[in-house]
Amino acid sequence: MNLRERTEAYEAEYLSPYAAQSAKSLGRAQAEEACDIRTDFQRDRDRITHSKSFRRLMHKTQVFISPEGDHYRTRLTHTLEVTQISRTIARALRLNEDLTEAIALGHDLGHTPFGHTGEEALDVLLEEGFRHNEQSVRVVTKLEKNGQGLNLTAEVLDGIENHRGVGKPSTMEGKIVQISDKIAYINHDIDDAIRADIIKQEELPKGCLRVLGQTSSQRIDFLIRAVIAASEGQNDILLDNDARTALQSLRTFMFDAVYASQLQKKERSKIRHMLSEMFLYYCCNLHKLPEVYYNLIEQGEKPERVVCDYIAGMTDRFAMNQFMQIYVPAGWNM
Repeated sequence: MNLRERTEAYEAEYLSPYAAQSAKSLGRAQAEEACDIRTDFQRDRDRITHSKSFRRLMHKTQVFISPEGDHYRTRLTHTLEVTQISRTIARALRLNEDLTEAIALGHDLGHTPFGHTGEEALDVLLEEGFRHNEQSVRVVTKLEKNGQGLNLTAEVLDGIENHRGVGKPSTMEGKIVQISDKIAYINHDIDDAIRADIIKQEELPKGCLRVLGQTSSQRIDFLIRAVIAASEGQNDILLDNDARTALQSLRTFMFDAVYASQLQKKERSKIRHMLSEMFLYYCCNLHKLPEVYYNLIEQGEKPERVVCDYIAGMTDRFAMNQFMQIYVPAGWNM
């Protein structure tokens, strides 16, 4: 029995009956020979971690656009925080940590530059609309490895596609990532907003804090424990009504006080304009696209869809540099 087989045997004996087992995976679009060391879910985790799109997350905005400071979250640090929370819950509930980790690491690979502002801009520009969860799937199936994709398992793809609040993951592990994403971003966005002096601690809803805790770490700890307690022995990932109501109220507060603030609105209009202009430029100059994207058009993909792929994959600073090169005269851009 090799190491992979021993791991699969351990999963069958130890994991919850509600856990996904790597030996029973629905498989990949293109069949591959099994690894003698790693399970299929472990291989997916590694493929995501070593991908170009994963590395680019370090230079993509989480909430605050081009923040002045070293301690604000990026899309990468958000991803790592979601992964940490997800694995803690998965281990406590004896679910598959490897599958949970792979989904968490890949859930935001399709996010645009400039956070949700970039997503909103591309959603308007693309006829069929743009949603970052669907783009994440597109990244790992069509765009990574020079158009070959990562050939991930069906369970990982399902978890990535359905991690948004409206999604319905088919595995318990996917459901963990879905709720962990919300736990992570609400609390670390509060932390960053206070650091940026956009809100103050005393402005946070006192009723929510009485339930969840005064600090970010207290709230995350409380919510993790609440999820574990409500989900133990259940074929679902749950949160009791008090905790869920408090978390939702905190999210509503953040939308009103931070995400929809006047400062954010002012910056969002600039970002929408910049991405719109670049979208139009590349649609009119398809030959300016990198070869891997131009090849997709030659293979039958709609040009507008591929231009959207290119822009969505950009980091914040690369997008700004491209805009400068396209529209700012060289004598001014020095």
